[in-house]
Amino acid sequence: MKPPRFEYHAPTTVDEALGLLGRYGGDAKVLAGGQSLMPLLNFRLSRPAALVDLNRVPALAGIREADGRVHLGAMTRQRAIEFSPVIARRLPLLREATTLVGHLPIRTRGTIGGSLAHADPSAEYPAVLVALEGEVVVRGPRGERVVRPGELFRTYLTTSIEPDEILVEVRLPVMPVGAGWAFEEFSRRHGDFAIVGIAAMVIGRGERCTAARLATAGAGPVPVRLRAAEEILEAQGLGDAAVEAAARRAAELVEPDSDIHASADYRRNLTRVLTARALRRARARTGGS
Repeated sequence: MKPPRFEYHAPTTVDEALGLLGRYGGDAKVLAGGQSLMPLLNFRLSRPAALVDLNRVPALAGIREADGRVHLGAMTRQRAIEFSPVIARRLPLLREATTLVGHLPIRTRGTIGGSLAHADPSAEYPAVLVALEGEVVVRGPRGERVVRPGELFRTYLTTSIEPDEILVEVRLPVMPVGAGWAFEEFSRRHGDFAIVGIAAMVIGRGERCTAARLATAGAGPVPVRLRAAEEILEAQGLGDAAVEAAARRAAELVEPDSDIHASADYRRNLTRVLTARALRRARARTGGS
């Protein structure tokens, strides 16, 4: 299969890239890793007038820690995240989620910004952004703005990023020392998109829980923060009964769709099973039993 005809541009600065997007009046696509965009082009599901390739903009890649947060350039490769000592030490949930992304060739080319901007609700990174209460920085002709997950994700494959804007940075708070974490997902084959995934982080000691974070992948059109399930853990602790209660509540909170991969009821049950599994693994990493 061949993509439709388009003009190709490879800017070397963000300003140059923004100028190109403005020139095409919303009829250009940004190319990051290309792991989602290129199949859309080849199937002719997307027909842009131009591609604006960000791979030659060095300012958009890199990982640094500052002021209690980890800053990731939007063009930072998933493979770089997987092997970053900073990520392993400060954001182990992100690292674990990265190991579940596709296959090696995908992680070698794929970028964190590209995944978030594509907004596939079954992808791992949107769930991690929600669970860790991160934010993204978007730049456009009207300046720069910071966008929280609740404002970023609109529905399937749709964000609040305007056609003349570019996601330039991802910011995630450093995970607290002693926090437990786990990312659990179920897919039909290794490397497939998750039918359902759960990102979990808990802070506590033994069966006591001072804070919990739970977010879904694949259980609806956008990643869902499971706040009512978190509240059960924060009130009742991390014992087996509380974990099971939180998992049951998680299944009640999601509103998944049925599709060719799974029914809505199957996804609800997976939410329950994977939430319990993720919480048990996260609990073990805090030193709990």
